[in-house]
Amino acid sequence: MAEYTFDAKKMKDAVVQWIRDFFEKNGPGCNAVLGISGGKDSSVCAALCVEALGKDRVIGVLMPNGEQADIDMSRLLVEHLGIPHIVVNIKDAFDGAVNAIKNGEMHGLDVSELQRQTVINLAPRIRMATVYAVSQSMNGRVVNTCNQSEDWVGYSTRYGDAAGDFSPLAKLTVQEVKAIGTELGLPDVLVDKVPSDGLCGKTDEDNLGFTYAMLDRYLREGVIDDPEKKEIIDRKRKWNKFKLEMMPMFESEIPIYADDID
Repeated sequence: MAEYTFDAKKMKDAVVQWIRDFFEKNGPGCNAVLGISGGKDSSVCAALCVEALGKDRVIGVLMPNGEQADIDMSRLLVEHLGIPHIVVNIKDAFDGAVNAIKNGEMHGLDVSELQRQTVINLAPRIRMATVYAVSQSMNGRVVNTCNQSEDWVGYSTRYGDAAGDFSPLAKLTVQEVKAIGTELGLPDVLVDKVPSDGLCGKTDEDNLGFTYAMLDRYLREGVIDDPEKKEIIDRKRKWNKFKLEMMPMFESEIPIYADDID
């Protein structure tokens, strides 16, 4: 197997051009709108969009759920890039949804006690609904900020952070995203920030049971030294692969005669 190398500048330039091409086809003059968590993925996506479109066409949406311990990282990013942004605290919406479900009129079922994972996933889904609301009102296209490492093992919330209109990082691993972040001149504190979902108080790697460095090497070189970790990764890939596929649709086989325009 040939030795794996990654040219961060070449890839950065390619992604920037891809973003420009996307907007030329899917919304000339539209804005790129994305949630800003203060982590490397949203930081790199925002910086790529700024280089591709200019800072006036990139809109950040900061969405604490009540108090957010690392909100200063989100503010650092938008101030570093100089992009317009809005702060939307989702606590009222989050609490309202939880309470409305728990106290809803129930017929033949009981969801008065929501599962812990249900509550954890609710916040990113509310955040994505918020980003789309801002985007629709600001002539926008929503940026999906997931990377390939997360996508491979399903470490995202369906219809939450996994949603979007275009995805600059979907084919890039965590290590590659960090290298591009450095190439873009982002502050080290954003590029090297320990990945955390900001929801359950644990790091991504604590939740996953393996490191991103281990996963990335497995993805790019096919090498993994720990059989137990390989089993965990392969199992997560199998269980979560559906998240990356189009929603299954029943094929009626009824003919369509309308023109299908490219």
